[in-house]
Amino acid sequence: MAIQTVYASTVAKLDSHVYRGGGTDDTAALQAVLDRARNEGGIHLIMDGAALVSHLELYSNTTIECLNADCGFFQKDNSDCAIVTNVNWNIKERTVKNITLKGGTYNQNSPHQRHDVPVTEETRPFNSYGAIRGVVAIEFYGVENVLLRDLVIVDFRTYAFMTANFLRMTIEHVWLELPHRMHAQNQDGFHFWGPGQFLTVRDVGGTVGDDVMNIGPDEGDGVSSITDVLVDGMFLDDADQAIRLLSRGTGLLDRVTIRNVQGSYRSFGFYINSWFPGVTAGNFGDLFFENINLTHTAPNYDYRPPMLFSVGGDIRCLTLKNIRHEYPIDNRAIGEFGLPFHSTTPLTIDTFVYPAGKPPVIRNLIIDGMTVLENADSEGLEQLRIFGEIGNFVLKNVVSVKDGDTARSGNVLKVYPTGHIKTAIVSDVLSVGAAKVIDGEEHIDQLIQSDVISQ
Repeated sequence: MAIQTVYASTVAKLDSHVYRGGGTDDTAALQAVLDRARNEGGIHLIMDGAALVSHLELYSNTTIECLNADCGFFQKDNSDCAIVTNVNWNIKERTVKNITLKGGTYNQNSPHQRHDVPVTEETRPFNSYGAIRGVVAIEFYGVENVLLRDLVIVDFRTYAFMTANFLRMTIEHVWLELPHRMHAQNQDGFHFWGPGQFLTVRDVGGTVGDDVMNIGPDEGDGVSSITDVLVDGMFLDDADQAIRLLSRGTGLLDRVTIRNVQGSYRSFGFYINSWFPGVTAGNFGDLFFENINLTHTAPNYDYRPPMLFSVGGDIRCLTLKNIRHEYPIDNRAIGEFGLPFHSTTPLTIDTFVYPAGKPPVIRNLIIDGMTVLENADSEGLEQLRIFGEIGNFVLKNVVSVKDGDTARSGNVLKVYPTGHIKTAIVSDVLSVGAAKVIDGEEHIDQLIQSDVISQ
């Protein structure tokens, strides 16, 4: 059967507004069109206006295309559910295929939705923590071949987008707007739970009230994996934090590339850990970060000091390439390695509570290209802090400069008494104004240095 094309204006009132809302409830009229995909081979719904809706469900072979950003959806008050989702949620099989959302604005109207709703037997495996689950703007469970392109997601109540059990998902040019930002309300951007494979995210960003992105393969079940991930182009507009990579059990997160992250954040840049204390340190394979250049605004969380990278998981290989850290407004570290979640500073062995009672292990850590510029009045950063076990460590192509002729302070690399490095190669380092390039050499079994200059 041929895919049917329907203009929304031929079946619905479209007398709403994507930012102001109001108008006639068009849910039933639009859902009747979308239901046709079940028996007619597919539906291409063209939104040529703005609709007030409560909840829309999509079958396989469905495309919703909005002609411009003034077209789309405003969610009705007290809907307390997703604006758009797929039928037949499934955590084990991918039963819905070929879904496209293209263009337009999806406004969840967050001041008039509940933050969470009770879990039912049908929804228990999906986006749930105990007896509740978050109210998400767009969510898909058990899907294959999904494309989101050129969307604006506005005023999401918890996450803007949530998926689990996916194959071949592409998200491009999606912007997050949060005019009603609420402190500590989990107004995250994109959440990905496993099982999942072949995820591509390009040129996304905006403002969020927590993570812009969370990739947590086994966050829901402790066993699922996500592999083959490309995130290329993310822009933070005063976000609380950038990206969280989470593995809490045996689920694997592997073959992940994250590059070209820019903009401003408040408290935390990148978390890589198990997040849930007392389980495991997670199961991370190969993680690659490149071209990270973020500025810093005043932190809005106080349960731990701000930082750029906090790494506390079992990792086979972590590579950080071309990291810039310019004129931070506080003494936030560039990288903390081996910390359990919720550790605070000043750090002593007495404060550490490791998942499963053992420190996380990074088998291979490569930092290739790091530029640090500090103000003259800075107290000096401890730029890279080692608290856990590292097998092979390579640090090269580093420029660290503190402006002005001031007293030396801080270190490029500090290995704490709880930390240990088996083999470290440090090369091509220029440090100006730091007290030491390396503090804690006694905790490194084999150290090889070349072309290291300290002024």
